[in-house]
Amino acid sequence: MLGLIVTIILVGLIAGALARLIVPGSQDLSIAMTIVLGIIGSFVGGFLGYLFFHKDAADGFLQPAGLIGSVIGAIIVLFIWTRVGGRRSVNG
Repeated sequence: MLGLIVTIILVGLIAGALARLIVPGSQDLSIAMTIVLGIIGSFVGGFLGYLFFHKDAADGFLQPAGLIGSVIGAIIVLFIWTRVGGRRSVNG
């Protein structure tokens, strides 16, 4: 169980960091938020992979396509976040 949690955190960190490198613009995210971005991206990538290829975790837990899907999902989530959710204005 501990190995699964560590794997999820590491994949989240890698996917989130790669997404931040690929998506243009400034993202003001901490390391913890980068990990969360990667984990959410993994869910999005896994969902999209299941929709397009009809593969799921029963076909194997850690697959290269899963890692690529995690990065693609994190890019999608980060792009949406920077365009929609990241707008904060301070009225002073």
